[in-house]
Amino acid sequence: MSVQPIPDGYHAVTPYLAVDDASAAIDFYARAFGAKERYRMPGPDGKVAHAELEIRDSVIMLADPFGGDDRSPKEVGTTTVGLFVYTEDVDASYQRAIDAGATSTQEPQDMFWGDRFARVTDPFGHSWQLATHVEDVSPEEMERRSAEAMASMPS
Repeated sequence: MSVQPIPDGYHAVTPYLAVDDASAAIDFYARAFGAKERYRMPGPDGKVAHAELEIRDSVIMLADPFGGDDRSPKEVGTTTVGLFVYTEDVDASYQRAIDAGATSTQEPQDMFWGDRFARVTDPFGHSWQLATHVEDVSPEEMERRSAEAMASMPS
């Protein structure tokens, strides 16, 4: 039997989050996004050295920051990453996240690219983009709608 370069149950790209209070984050992600804990490795002082969660068919990894480049959004004051999640019902998913303690960044609305889309920030500073695909848009129509949308954005 040979070892697979990408283990079963993983995709080629897996987000890895540095999260202040990873244990609380794991609980929040279960309530807000239906995450199921696959694995948790304890670290020093009750912290989480590594954890893996499943959200439907995808895995995210997370840990408490331990210095170096592993710094949380709260520590640096911003995040430059958005976790994009397709869901069956974006309105229900958005409300579930809000009810679990997320902050609304953008209420659900139909977008020019064919998704109903919303955005929330979790209590740990990470941005989650939630979407349900509601319309297949041709390349020509996408170009037209995109130009229209970009023209209406503030400069």
